[in-house]
Amino acid sequence: MPANLDFETLKAAVASGEIDTVMVALVDMQGRLMGKRFHAAHFIENPDETHCCNYLLATDLEMETVQGYRATSWASGYGDYVMKPDLTTLRRIPWAPATVLCMADLYDHRTHEPVPHAPRNILRSQIERARAMGFEPMMATELEFFLFTKGYKELFDADYRGLVPTARFNVDYGLTGTFAEEPFMRALRNGLYGAGIPVENTKGEAEAGQHEVNVKYSDAMDTADMHVIVKSATKEIAQNQGLSATFMAKYAHGKAGSSSHVHQSLFRDGVNVFHDAGAEHGMSDLMRHYMAGQLAHAAELTYFLAPYVNSYKRFVTGLFAPTKAIWSIDNRTAGFRVCGDNTRGVRVECRIGGADLNPYLACAALLAAGLAGIEQKLELEPAFSGDAYAAEQARQIPKTLGTAAMALNGSTMLRAAFGDEVVDHYLRAAEWELEEQNRVVTDWELSRGFERA
Repeated sequence: MPANLDFETLKAAVASGEIDTVMVALVDMQGRLMGKRFHAAHFIENPDETHCCNYLLATDLEMETVQGYRATSWASGYGDYVMKPDLTTLRRIPWAPATVLCMADLYDHRTHEPVPHAPRNILRSQIERARAMGFEPMMATELEFFLFTKGYKELFDADYRGLVPTARFNVDYGLTGTFAEEPFMRALRNGLYGAGIPVENTKGEAEAGQHEVNVKYSDAMDTADMHVIVKSATKEIAQNQGLSATFMAKYAHGKAGSSSHVHQSLFRDGVNVFHDAGAEHGMSDLMRHYMAGQLAHAAELTYFLAPYVNSYKRFVTGLFAPTKAIWSIDNRTAGFRVCGDNTRGVRVECRIGGADLNPYLACAALLAAGLAGIEQKLELEPAFSGDAYAAEQARQIPKTLGTAAMALNGSTMLRAAFGDEVVDHYLRAAEWELEEQNRVVTDWELSRGFERA
């Protein structure tokens, strides 16, 4: 895409006054962009590294300095990480005037080794593992979100009460029904495309005010980078227009949830090795082993697909979020759906993840399980057909964060792939989420028990 920049082009744009700001961004545990805005002239002179506090990989959604992490704490003094800009990721940000974004990788301040629990580093290690086996992981993520008529500050001040979606009824695929939101959606599509992100389309989704944005598949790291930029762009452009958007997995119990389906395939020399024209459904033995690995380890993966208490409220019968970790051909009730069967584009779509997932962690965990299936030549169980919601004996997706965390804790596969230090780090994040849930009095408790208890 022409919007992506090399360093020499950036230098020329800065010299001409076209660019005056460079955002250098790391990805935190929640999949958010954190970092600094540099005057572009300073960045040009000092592009090698900057620093940040290491608490950025040990906070919760509210930036609470959570204790109990081995990597950092008050006792260790909250030192620095080194942020090294990845100059291959330079891209213009059209919705922010004269601004360029550069992704950064995190390194230990003293040892200068990659920080093992940094999301980009976790994904990179699994990509390198795949490449050592002769494969290039190719992925795509779909993103769903809700759009609301009021801005973030107004909703914050009102304790997020009175949420009014921009549509009043389900406009799934409706062109006339989504016309009112088109000033925002057009700005989003064009802004992302101008940022070098090949947007394919946007559409109304299956609930009032819900939308989906789809971006063309790419290599796994580029896909994860694009995913977090899509989320940031959605929120920032909404803010510019006095609107707000949420990527919560479930913003209201009577509404459909928002997902992030992950499409996956492995390529070699530019060819999809999941495809075998002579095999059933066009699925190669390699693809079958890969899927078998994901099914065998589905419970262990779930934390990285559903990282919050709220995430599990999306798994509801009849609302297109899966409840069973089984596979099927082109069946939206199953946790794993084979798309493009009998074509060169055959791939596996994991439908478990919500829009609140961290794409680096989700893609890394799925890739780790798939590669384990290939290494062990696991046999794929028969495909499911029919209504997976009604399949009472089928393998269940964990129903709570606590259950998913227990499965993660006991995962020898993920501990071997990521390392104990990484798994224990994210287990602490899950524990904290559960501790906060148990501590906080909710509106539901108050309305249910204030008078009647």
